[in-house]
Amino acid sequence: MRPHQPSLLAVPVEPSDHVLGARGAPVTLVEYGDFECPGCKQAAPAVELLLERFPEEVLFVYRHYPLEEVHPHALAAAEAAESAGAQGKFWPMHKLLFDHQSHLRLVDLLSYTASLGVDMPRSMAEMADHVYLQRVRGHISGARRSGVHTTPAFFVNGTMQDVSIRLSSLFEAAQAVLEARDG
Repeated sequence: MRPHQPSLLAVPVEPSDHVLGARGAPVTLVEYGDFECPGCKQAAPAVELLLERFPEEVLFVYRHYPLEEVHPHALAAAEAAESAGAQGKFWPMHKLLFDHQSHLRLVDLLSYTASLGVDMPRSMAEMADHVYLQRVRGHISGARRSGVHTTPAFFVNGTMQDVSIRLSSLFEAAQAVLEARDG
């Protein structure tokens, strides 16, 4: 019997990805997430702490993997985040969506978008025309090719990291990469 092979990230980090942290950092953390997923909401503060702990050593990438079968508002929330991102407000929208996770109907999404001070006619048109649907579907496709089945799914330097038991495994994985580099 062969040992279990970890899942690998199928789509490398791209210039169009939403990132926080230091470009060229030794640790790249990619999350496939869903704005309506309780586990993703719980993971967000852990990611913030990781970035605070390793400000120059970690690059964080967020990609969409809305679980439409169980989270009926997740796809629209992902599209709203992309629309806000097109106007430089992805991360503030990311925070708003997790802060108000139980209120993600279209009227709520438009309210959050308006609170960011973006061009509302543009955002409303983009949402109505599903301008960013193809981008979100591309993230979903990449997630599936990477072996993602649920959220949150994290990859540390291209290898899937199991966070089902505890999120502290992200810190341990980052620390291991940094120790190996410095060792």
